Amino acid sequence: MNSSEQLRFNHLYQQHLTNLTLQGKRPATIDAYSRAVRRIAAFFDCCPDNLTTQDLKAYFAQLIASHSWSTVKLDRNGLQFFYRHVLNKEWQWLNIVKPPQSKTLPDILTANEVAAVINHTRQLRYQVFFLTLYSMGLRLGEGVSLQVCDIDSARMHVHIRNAKGAKDRFVPLPERTLSALRFYWQTHRHPTLLFPGKGAKPDAVMDKGGVQKALKRVLCDCNIAKSISPHNLRHSFATHLLEQGVDLRSVQTLLGHNSLNTTARYTRLTHITCLNTCDVINQLANGLSLSWECEL
Repeated sequence: MNSSEQLRFNHLYQQHLTNLTLQGKRPATIDAYSRAVRRIAAFFDCCPDNLTTQDLKAYFAQLIASHSWSTVKLDRNGLQFFYRHVLNKEWQWLNIVKPPQSKTLPDILTANEVAAVINHTRQLRYQVFFLTLYSMGLRLGEGVSLQVCDIDSARMHVHIRNAKGAKDRFVPLPERTLSALRFYWQTHRHPTLLFPGKGAKPDAVMDKGGVQKALKRVLCDCNIAKSISPHNLRHSFATHLLEQGVDLRSVQTLLGHNSLNTTARYTRLTHITCLNTCDVINQLANGLSLSWECEL
């Protein structure tokens, strides 16, 4: 960009940041939406306020070829916000930038596999962390952000703060998890954090990348070939609750899902659902009176 165009971009970009803040967007959203504007400006080496429809289509075509669909969706949403709230324009054609519809199901660990993962984890901090994620159905970010003040041992619940969608919720605290958290806290005695990081910053939380690497390593040690991330511990928690007869609405509340439809997908993962379906199908077939059966 030349100097005048750079000044125009800086002005519009600052408006973008201001509008995102005024709209109450979360820090992660502001970061993603602002990155979308920086990315397209760098791609064309110009301020993106006068790009043509063909320019935009060409840009998204290369973005789809080089990035994941999650990145494409974030950039689409970020640029739509930029055009609507900064440039006062509408991008109707952007509705064609849609990810393929997929209905994949996550891999689930059995209870024995969860126990094996925790037992074979080499470091205490990760052992307790994996137990915490699984036994309370937490997201990775929710787990690393837990603080001492979030634990209510009198009522035996945990306050999950500022979770996805800027929502708080309470989840039951298993006695076994409380004991493990107390034991681990004694090893570091951080005044506020349950899972502090190991860096120089006193208020840094446990590194998410370290958690993911530790889980990947222990899965290999346990010869578990499933595609498992820390989030799959949450999936396993939900599935196991349904298998134990907990109703779907209660599981929705525990997980903090907005829609019951999101929680309902776990019904496709439970052994109970599969067994009940097979039983019904067998009953239907067995109820048929077939005169030729003796000939088979």
